[in-house]
Amino acid sequence: MTADEDAVSPVPESPPEEAAPAQAPPGPVLAVFAHPDDMEIAVGGTLSRWAQEGREVHLLVLTNGDRGSDDPKQDRAEVAATRAKETEDAGRLVGLASVTIRADHDGELENSHRVRVDIAREVRRRRPQTVVTCDPTAWFFGNQYFNHADHRTAGAVTLDAVFPGAGNPLFFEELLDEGFEPWNVPELWLGWTNEPNHFQDVTGFMDRKLEALAAHASQVQGDFLGFFEQWLPMEAEENGKKIGVQHAEAFRALQLS
Repeated sequence: MTADEDAVSPVPESPPEEAAPAQAPPGPVLAVFAHPDDMEIAVGGTLSRWAQEGREVHLLVLTNGDRGSDDPKQDRAEVAATRAKETEDAGRLVGLASVTIRADHDGELENSHRVRVDIAREVRRRRPQTVVTCDPTAWFFGNQYFNHADHRTAGAVTLDAVFPGAGNPLFFEELLDEGFEPWNVPELWLGWTNEPNHFQDVTGFMDRKLEALAAHASQVQGDFLGFFEQWLPMEAEENGKKIGVQHAEAFRALQLS
């Protein structure tokens, strides 16, 4: 997959009966994250559930992840190619309808007009009921981790592309020339947040979330996958207790219309 192409992946076979919620699909979804593997860690259970329910779920990755290695001899173009393949593989497991990876370099994401146009283009193309990204206000998680600048920027640039730009014909006028009419996004869900107001039940989908994350083999080598296999279910259990389910993912949800 080249940097700006869509890779359309088929929806996988249905999981066991107990994992399939009975809920009518309310419309398309566009998830926007900074790096390959961000989506799986932050919201992989929710997107897996929505895809299984029949929602058309699209992923836009804002950088190519070419610095996803600690080896100074590693060729960055090779890293990006590996991560693109891993993203496609993970997308098939989640059930994504499409994956698009932009060419910007890892660690260099900016809230610029150029990036906002690319996001607004996908919003107008996909016409999503829900846009999912990360909370740009989340700088610190506990006292041992502060959020990657690309994560914060991904949330901010997505918000700025969605409103007022994607829905206003006087913003991003070049998109009208491309045939993309304005689209007002009804709802925004922000993952990786310190101020959640909604917990999404993902009971029955944690295995799929972890399997999709494991598809990013270059990023979760050795004990790192084991860390996520412990931490992510534990976090989901804590969130699940808040709504009386086994597993949940936390969001700051905004109703825009």
